Amino acid sequence: MDFKLLMVFVDQDRTDKVLDAARNAGATGATIINNAQGQGLKPHLTFFGLEFMASRSVILILVEARRSSEVLKAVSKAGGLDESLDTGIALELDVSQAVGLSEHIRTLSREHPLTGG
Repeated sequence: MDFKLLMVFVDQDRTDKVLDAARNAGATGATIINNAQGQGLKPHLTFFGLEFMASRSVILILVEARRSSEVLKAVSKAGGLDESLDTGIALELDVSQAVGLSEHIRTLSREHPLTGG
C-alpha cells in the first residue's frame, strides 16, 4: 500500500474544522502539533512595532495515496487556504517507507475499501 503525508499549517482555531473535513474525506487519523509559529511574506506588526505571530497548528495526515487528492481538497476548503496570504498552506509528500502500519493497513482494507481501484 502506498502512502502520502499531508502537512497542513493553519491557525489553531481552524484545526477542528480541518480535522473533521479530513476524516470525512477518508483520512483515518492525524497528528497535531500545536503552538507552532512561522513567518509569512510580510510581518504583522503590533502597535508596539513588534512582530505578531499567531499560534498555528501543524497537522500531519498519513493517508493512502489513492485518497490523498480528495483529502487535500477537503482540508484546503475547510481551512480556507486559498482565501488570503495568511490563512495557511497544505502540501503533500511521497512516503517511500513507513513502519508500524500493518494493523492500520488491515483495518483500512476491511473498513474503508476503495471501489474502482
